[in-house]
Amino acid sequence: MANEKVYYATGRRKSSTARVFLKPGTGKLTINGKPADQYLKTLSGKCSIQVPFTTTDTKGRFDAFVTVSGGGTTGQAEAIRHGLSRALMVADEALRAPLKKAGLLTRDSRKVERKKYGLHGARRRPQYSKR
Repeated sequence: MANEKVYYATGRRKSSTARVFLKPGTGKLTINGKPADQYLKTLSGKCSIQVPFTTTDTKGRFDAFVTVSGGGTTGQAEAIRHGLSRALMVADEALRAPLKKAGLLTRDSRKVERKKYGLHGARRRPQYSKR
């Protein structure tokens, strides 16, 4: 058990960061010490983190231990998906092609635009009045 290979990768989305540790196993997913189904409440989040495994046909071959912080539930789920994709690529370089084709290795760089002074939000202007 001491010589078991562990693969590590980091995934990011918005302000969420996920550290993913993969090791050969039975397909158990643990997020912040809880089972994935218990941690992620939404169906879209649960489905999102399974995409890298279904794309590469490696479902049930790896156990994943994930620590995720920052952001909301959707951002965290997407960060986990990104981290799982990168960790699978580290585990087996042959999986790079299907992951790249599915767009799972590209980091989504979109973030919330900052609020500017004189405006109500990032771009929302005060209502115009002629007089």
